[in-house]
Amino acid sequence: MNEIIKKNAIKYGIISGIIGILSIIIPYVTNLGLLVKWWYGLSLLLIYFIIGCFLLINTRKQLNDVLSFKDGFVTYLISALIGIFIGLLFNILFFNFIDTEVAQQVKELNIENTVTMMKKFGAPTESIKETVEKLENYNQFGITEQLKGIIWSLLGSTIFGLILAAIFKRKPKEQI
Repeated sequence: MNEIIKKNAIKYGIISGIIGILSIIIPYVTNLGLLVKWWYGLSLLLIYFIIGCFLLINTRKQLNDVLSFKDGFVTYLISALIGIFIGLLFNILFFNFIDTEVAQQVKELNIENTVTMMKKFGAPTESIKETVEKLENYNQFGITEQLKGIIWSLLGSTIFGLILAAIFKRKPKEQI
């Protein structure tokens, strides 16, 4: 593997992991309610997308303005894997060993937020009760659930990687 690709993937993977950690620490310190707001999650996706853009732009520059689709995708995917595993390790430690009460607080906030949204959209009372019961019995911060969440993170990262690799690929000028 090209050293530039490896170096950039590791660097930006660590940056992504740190942002993942901060995305939990900042609400923990300021306002836990942020963790259940749709716009907060969307903002994080946008931040990760921007990091991916910087990653591939910088990698392409360092490779003499040439980046194949494969190299772009591999660079992004390695970076994403590193970031995902840093975030996963932190989340497992934080919610299951460091402050186990915060997981319950976030669950309660999530239930309140869900009920409010369902009422706003006119959901029947029975449907709301069923949803609340399911949410109460679900431990989104448990180790098993966190590990299952990796699948969705990997799927999303793969899609982002494919899109970004297609956007930022560039052939050598002789081949254009």
